[in-house]
Amino acid sequence: MLYSICIGLILVASVILILAILVQNPKSGMAANFGAANQVMGVRESTNILEKTTWTLAGLVVVLSLIATISMKEGVVAGSSMQSDAEALIEKVSAEAATDAMPQAEISSENAEEATSEN
Repeated sequence: MLYSICIGLILVASVILILAILVQNPKSGMAANFGAANQVMGVRESTNILEKTTWTLAGLVVVLSLIATISMKEGVVAGSSMQSDAEALIEKVSAEAATDAMPQAEISSENAEEATSEN
């Protein structure tokens, strides 16, 4: 339950983070040449708020990711279908390897007697 809540909050925080980054003015290039006009009109304060919001949301995403990882059920990862498929494949390959081994030559009792008498 906590895992699902954390994932939902991460998604919401990520969308807001993307929007906060897109709204910010670039700090270099042509926009930097007109910085004095922005300071006169009071845009500087909104830049500080957007920067603080960006850092806060980034930290929130990191913390929520750690909480989601800790609260994840252990059986979800270890008991996944991919894990069971991998184990079944390993068993199948090892069973085929045992049957595909070099066949042993069958020695009948007559051949065994001839081999001993020749030596």
